[in-house]
Amino acid sequence: MKDIRELLGIEYPIIQGGMAHIATHELAAAVSNAGGLGLIGAGGWDVNHVRDEVRKTKALTAKVFGVNIMLMSPHAAAISDMVIEEGVKVVTTGAGNPGVYMEKWKKAGIIVIPVVPSVAFAKRLARGGADALVVEGTEAGGHIGQITTFTLVPQVVDVVDIPVIAAGGIADSRGLDAAFALGAKGVQIGTVLLASDECPIHINYKNKVVKAKDTDTVVTGRATGAPVRVLKNPMSKKYLEMTKYGDIGFEELELLTLGSLKKAVFEGDVINGSLMAGQSAGLVKKIRPIQEILDDIFLNSRVYKGERLWK
Repeated sequence: MKDIRELLGIEYPIIQGGMAHIATHELAAAVSNAGGLGLIGAGGWDVNHVRDEVRKTKALTAKVFGVNIMLMSPHAAAISDMVIEEGVKVVTTGAGNPGVYMEKWKKAGIIVIPVVPSVAFAKRLARGGADALVVEGTEAGGHIGQITTFTLVPQVVDVVDIPVIAAGGIADSRGLDAAFALGAKGVQIGTVLLASDECPIHINYKNKVVKAKDTDTVVTGRATGAPVRVLKNPMSKKYLEMTKYGDIGFEELELLTLGSLKKAVFEGDVINGSLMAGQSAGLVKKIRPIQEILDDIFLNSRVYKGERLWK
């Protein structure tokens, strides 16, 4: 089985999460330049916007980077062709099965790494030709499944013969070591990168992440089948109150959350914005350069140093 660093041509076995409206060319290029794999998060952007982000990233780094495609997006098909046209080397996917695009991506030499929340889906995508899998636990920020990283990763490792990349709850070298102990070959991080100098989100958002405690995230959307982990604020509190008795319509909930991520990212609205972040926010203590964050995670890893993880 190939080492993640060899597979992707990167220095550190660390992938940046493809966070919508956050994973722009600035963040992707900075992560790639620091030795990891930077990703552009296509989210709901149209193909022209994503193409522009790809070209801007190329102008900022000569290193490999990728694009995360949200498959439920109406623009997914067009973006799936664009990544081939632009020579993107790596694609990660979420919110669906990339099977319909797999053949043309593989023919173009693209490395395909789907994000999976369950063992069954992992097995299906491994059979379908995925090169590796990001196995994401419910500790992660944003859209999540229900199984924890600690229990999901080893179960997937046991049934697939491709590299597993652990995601959810990882923000320091201890998380990296734990992931490797579970059988993963690398990690995906997101929340810790929110508190980076290069992350394009509003400073108010960054400060909320830095100030977060262990109990400061909550999951909204369980009732509608679209769970999202966010930092607690008045908006998330109101959302949960509205769904408490199950008598609120989907349209009312949609109206409450409409544009809420943009409010947080661009306006720094920590009252009405959706402050997506994982449970690892409690480990994030200050805003730092991305190079320092990645160096700290990998170079302080006991696995990297060759130490035994037990006495």
